[in-house]
Amino acid sequence: MQEIIESVGIDIGTSTTQLIFSRLVMENLTSGYSVPKITIVDKEITYRSSIYTTPLRSETEIDAKRVSEIVRTEYQHAGKRPEDIQTGAVIITGETARKKNASAMLEALSAMAGEFVVATAGPDLESVLSARGAGTDTLSAKERCTVANLDIGGGTTNIALFHKGTLAGVSCLDIGGRLIKLQDGKITYIYQKIAALADEHGISVKTGDRADIGTLEKICGLMADQLAQALHLKRMEPDHQQYYTNKGKPLGTEPEVQAVTFSGGVADFVYEPGTEDVFRFNDIGILLGRAVAMHPAFRNIRTFRAKETIRATVIGAGNHTTEVSGSTISYNIARFPIKNIPIVRVEIENETTAEGVIESLQRQIPMYFAEGKPEQLALALSGNGWTSFREIQKLAESICAGGKAVLESEFPLIVILEQDIGKVLGNALRYRLGNEKEIICLDSIAAKSGDYIDIGVPVANGRVIPVIIKTLIMNS
Repeated sequence: MQEIIESVGIDIGTSTTQLIFSRLVMENLTSGYSVPKITIVDKEITYRSSIYTTPLRSETEIDAKRVSEIVRTEYQHAGKRPEDIQTGAVIITGETARKKNASAMLEALSAMAGEFVVATAGPDLESVLSARGAGTDTLSAKERCTVANLDIGGGTTNIALFHKGTLAGVSCLDIGGRLIKLQDGKITYIYQKIAALADEHGISVKTGDRADIGTLEKICGLMADQLAQALHLKRMEPDHQQYYTNKGKPLGTEPEVQAVTFSGGVADFVYEPGTEDVFRFNDIGILLGRAVAMHPAFRNIRTFRAKETIRATVIGAGNHTTEVSGSTISYNIARFPIKNIPIVRVEIENETTAEGVIESLQRQIPMYFAEGKPEQLALALSGNGWTSFREIQKLAESICAGGKAVLESEFPLIVILEQDIGKVLGNALRYRLGNEKEIICLDSIAAKSGDYIDIGVPVANGRVIPVIIKTLIMNS
């Protein structure tokens, strides 16, 4: 039997703002005599909004009123109401995420967009979503190779690396098509890092200068060179590290990049450089796309066409944020949804013994206290090796001992497992705690310390809970 979940993706980027609405189909893939395994079997985009220029009140502030009007208008065009939406994402990306009212904008949109919509501006998550929207993960699995997607937007380039379909790394650089802006043939804005990059290479450029194509082509060539270095297609220069967003980390040298895809607003001009007016968007986006296309490193590596370019991130946000929990879950709580819960993950090496579980939780949990007071946390384990009834009882005992601070708090005990033991462990915890503590025990979900989880309203007659795992800490 199938169940439908309605999803929305809202992307407020440096250059553009857009929405998509999707329908996610869940189905039990096992027979009636087996343990149910409910998964998302189909994803269909039901509505694509127009692409709007992101409205700003100034260089430092988003026009929140205008953005809200855009969202309301597109909801009406799609025939949707906020209460129709069960999952999805609102993300503020690139340069726009740095605006001083970005957080307030997210909160307002999250309230509008339904009961269970994640709101985040995390570059790591954006890298993954844009790559999945571009189809890079599927392409990497099909070709059995390592493919990097470069989502080149107005303010940043988000990179996600997939090895045979599995995510192998993410990074984000301050390289984008609107880091130099133009008006009436003159330069009106230069992002400080790009001004420094030009200066280091002896190129004089400043606001008020005439927009000289030759000069700006040289700067775009330097920006493309930084992207090549980020993929280890060229030796990294000593100053390369400074171009990563929020002092993030580069990709590792392994696995080696074997192919690339491009998404984002600049991508169309990588695939098809064209000869039209290069300044028609009053920025350097077209020149940057051409520079990437002509760079020797990118000319000499296999290039695939992305499924989506400018819409990749919003499609990823609407279609690829949600996972579903396993079908052997346990919970005795009615307060859904629960959002932005920090995850404490027991290290793999500590998980092999009860003592290791206790030590890991006791050591890590206080790191998440606010002013010495417990906050809502989720405890994560793989569950490997804890399969027999006796072992699961021992694991429950270890979680209670190591997570004593959580048990003594006002918040529910949330446990996330990779292995399919959620129901048994949840029952063991409930028995041990005498039904006096609210418990959520989810399985078939992978997470790590530093991630956050959103837990949605149970669906499929309460048998499945949709979740979103978010990486909000840059390049963790």
